Amino acid sequence: MSLKGKKIIILAENFYQELELWYPRLRMMEEGAEVKIVAPEKGKTYTSRHGNPVESDLSSAEVKIEEVDAVIIPGGFAPDLLRRDPKMVEMVKRAYQQKKIIAAICHAGWLLISAGIVKGKKLTSFFSIKDDMINAGANWVDKEVVVDGNLITSRKPDDLPAFCKKIIQTLKG
Repeated sequence: MSLKGKKIIILAENFYQELELWYPRLRMMEEGAEVKIVAPEKGKTYTSRHGNPVESDLSSAEVKIEEVDAVIIPGGFAPDLLRRDPKMVEMVKRAYQQKKIIAAICHAGWLLISAGIVKGKKLTSFFSIKDDMINAGANWVDKEVVVDGNLITSRKPDDLPAFCKKIIQTLKG
């Protein structure tokens, strides 16, 4: 229960990567955090790449980012859809400006790029968006987990244990 009292949001959209949403959700809940699923629409069911559902608790417009401790962004192709929502992009940008933990895995770097928060940062991602990250000004490295300020990034589902461990350590202080 090391995260009791912490509030974490996990972003969802269609085509999310199952493990990258559910593994962090369950680990953070196991540690005692309050975890909410945030998507463009509240109460809507979003499906993973393989059709597994998750229902959103809140819309991006409803989130009071000052009350949140961390934002977790799963990969898959959901980040490409998430970054098309101006409210979602603005929410991530505000979270970054307010020094909230932003943890992004796999293709989630796309949303970080659209939020304009990667320039000059040491980050990682799935290898196929490496060029996108570099072209947006990130210092891309190939490591299982990378921390730069309030940004935590990982590459793929295999990195989830290290990714979640780093999120928990960082939130514990």
